[in-house]
Amino acid sequence: MLRTDATAQKAANTERVYSVKRADLPLSCPTPEMKLWNSHPRVYLPIENEGGTSICPYCGAKYVLAD
Repeated sequence: MLRTDATAQKAANTERVYSVKRADLPLSCPTPEMKLWNSHPRVYLPIENEGGTSICPYCGAKYVLAD
């Protein structure tokens, strides 16, 4: 059964660039909204220390701080 409600998790690592806000920090890949079971281990990314852009060392997803 496909879940379509607001609590459904999105697939991990399906996009190449993700926009995040300061309210979303601390930043991890995959994010808490993503399914972890079908992805790599969760890793925290120091986006603020890296000038507002971080790249996941596992999957290569790019995270950009929007505010």
